[in-house]
Amino acid sequence: MALVNRKNNRRFQRQAEPEHRINERIRVPEVRLVGDNVEVGVYPIEEARKIAAHLELDLVEISPNANPPVCRVVEYKKFLYEKKRKEKEMKANSKQSELKEIRFTANTDDHDFDFKAKHAERFLQDGNKVKAYVQFKGRAIMFKDRGELLLLKFAERLAEVGSLESMPKMEGRRMLAMFAPKVTKKKETGAKDKGAQQEGKEKKADKPKQPAAKAPVAGKEAE
Repeated sequence: MALVNRKNNRRFQRQAEPEHRINERIRVPEVRLVGDNVEVGVYPIEEARKIAAHLELDLVEISPNANPPVCRVVEYKKFLYEKKRKEKEMKANSKQSELKEIRFTANTDDHDFDFKAKHAERFLQDGNKVKAYVQFKGRAIMFKDRGELLLLKFAERLAEVGSLESMPKMEGRRMLAMFAPKVTKKKETGAKDKGAQQEGKEKKADKPKQPAAKAPVAGKEAE
């Protein structure tokens, strides 16, 4: 007796469920209908299907939890394409903020401090948060005050591009501080100047125009 290969037999293959209920799969008494060339309103489901069929389009359930459910009259393939395109654009435009770490020691010199401060400034300008910490090793734990002063100095250096979220605090053998990006003064000033220019243009537009002086008619003397 030959065995049936269910994997390759179409009778045993489960069809993929559509992402939305469409047409005959929508089994509710009435729906709220939306879409182009459609009068928005609540319709019995049979009438809604007839409207979609008349326009040679699909009836797509887009809000199943609404009361009544909302259905759009649209070509389903086009609807899915537009939905995926918008999701892709939103994903591309949404920039994920990262947490960058800057490590110091209690004996960090000025050159190393300046080098790391420049990196932190760039991180904050790119919209990322910065976690700066001083790592204490061995007997260096006795010099916690140095770590606190270093982080406060670091906060002063980053004041134009980042804000200190909390005062330096100890966590184990580390003293750390968190910095969040902020709008630079240059950008704020630019926005204010732009607003002032716009306001000036509006006032100028609202000012009534003075009537032009009439030229004297030729051959007549001005009285």
